[in-house]
Amino acid sequence: MTMQQLTRNQGLVFDVLTHSEGPLSAYSILDKLRDSGFRAPLQVYRALDKLLEFGLVHRLESMNAFVACAHPDEGCHAHGLTAFMICEICGDVVEFHDHMIEDRLKGFAKDRNFKTGKTTIEIRGTCAGCA
Repeated sequence: MTMQQLTRNQGLVFDVLTHSEGPLSAYSILDKLRDSGFRAPLQVYRALDKLLEFGLVHRLESMNAFVACAHPDEGCHAHGLTAFMICEICGDVVEFHDHMIEDRLKGFAKDRNFKTGKTTIEIRGTCAGCA
């Protein structure tokens, strides 16, 4: 998926998330896009649904917020596991992939005949800058 293939609304939402200092809720995105013609949360949610599907953004479940993918060119769909370190003081979010963790979790699930879908890990704590 390239930026040229996004709809206007998808592009605007993606741009807001890309330039954000941290995770944003759908309502925060709506507030930032009111001057661009956004009037209803449904406009934001529809764009977010597609951006999630394309692997361009992630939803942080514990915060009910969204962040732009750290490496959209690679496509996070290529990874079975997406992990985030979230600073509870400044709100900084770092996305990372660790193939050893991914392999261990896949093995754990396989040993129990559990078919995995999406796997997301959120590690909450304090970043180096706030420690």
